Amino acid sequence: MRTLALIIEYDGTDFLGWQIQPSGRTVQGELEAALKTILQPGIRLIAAGRTDTGVHARGQVVHFKTISSMACGRLLKSLNGVLSSDIRVHVVQKVSDQFHARYSATGRHYLYRIIRRPSAIKRLYTWYVSYPLDVETIQQACHPLIGHHDFTSFCQATSSAEGALCEIRELVWREYHEELHLHIEANRFLHHMVRTIVGTAIDIGRGRWEPTVLADMLDARDRRAAGANAPPHGLRLEKVTYPPEFGIQ
Repeated sequence: MRTLALIIEYDGTDFLGWQIQPSGRTVQGELEAALKTILQPGIRLIAAGRTDTGVHARGQVVHFKTISSMACGRLLKSLNGVLSSDIRVHVVQKVSDQFHARYSATGRHYLYRIIRRPSAIKRLYTWYVSYPLDVETIQQACHPLIGHHDFTSFCQATSSAEGALCEIRELVWREYHEELHLHIEANRFLHHMVRTIVGTAIDIGRGRWEPTVLADMLDARDRRAAGANAPPHGLRLEKVTYPPEFGIQ
């Protein structure tokens, strides 16, 4: 028995998220079906992040255990030959049996893309916002979110043993021509957390709320205090980081 890790990319447009559902396409379901064909039945994948319906990933990390001795390079080629074109496997590597894609991770980096004009090409990967935004105000308003906080106001109900405590290490808004990007990195994220932060920040940027409101929302620890979720299709899981001893690139 050995443990293998995959680094995968997917276009979330036509998936009902990562996790297997009773019906409909999921990323986990497609990958497990491919592994059943190539290796053996009964393989169960564990992902670093369980992305929602419509959310994309460039650097999702998953692991599984297998009795197969197939070379990693051959498995990589075989998976990409079987999978649909909206999922690509970029890395297959043997890892320590102590490695866990979710619990060994020390950080996750997400990107949220907003576009300022209608685009036929980018419409599945960006949120079109038509009204003027004060980007400097948005950046300053988000500063209180950086650090270790209880993010109950910015997530759906959580049953995690860690509750709603997260540490945001980076939160930067950058303008790229017609787009506005949020780069956000934390030790962990809660369900809908990034999308709630984005939706609330955009309301601040358009003048619907005062710039100081995010600190009050944190203190409230009540989901009703924050704004609506931004749409899922603007969100992408960029990278997951691990301690160097695991050798995940």
